Amino acid sequence: MAGSLNKSSEVFVLSLFFYTRSLARQGLCSSRTQFSVFYRHAVPMGTSAQEEMNKFWAKNTRLNRPMSPHISIYRWSIPMAMSITHRGTGVALSGGISVFAVAALVLPGSFPHYLDLIHSLSFGPALITLSKFALSFPVAYHTFNGIRHLVWDAGKGLKIPEVYGSGYTVIALTLLTSLALTAL
Repeated sequence: MAGSLNKSSEVFVLSLFFYTRSLARQGLCSSRTQFSVFYRHAVPMGTSAQEEMNKFWAKNTRLNRPMSPHISIYRWSIPMAMSITHRGTGVALSGGISVFAVAALVLPGSFPHYLDLIHSLSFGPALITLSKFALSFPVAYHTFNGIRHLVWDAGKGLKIPEVYGSGYTVIALTLLTSLALTAL
């Protein structure tokens, strides 16, 4: 039995040898690493990114070019202001929700406890009304302007007069909704 294992081992080794030799003749087998494809066509880089950046700034300085146009060179428009406000309300809402969630997890006591605490501070009605408006405005604005953006994503309302019209509609709805929520 030991002789038959040796015989079968010899056959296996010989067949492996001939198979490898056949692959080598066809150019499919190489002694290089498996990533040799990445090394064959590699060429040294001409310049580094830092050198390119230095050339760029030297050229702009030599030609006396300005750094870049600042937002102050543009005339303000309703769509521009609404875009910035949409981003600002989004950041404010996500930040506010995050702070509230962390506070609810970390602070001792329950929500009614903190409502009683605020009530006991006896803020005046003007400050309470202003606070309610400050909380309701970002929610209303971001909601209505988000719907406006969804309509734009559907390919509707993209002409300039329609953009301005939908902008004024969003502003009106936001103010009405914010005032209604403040009055509650």
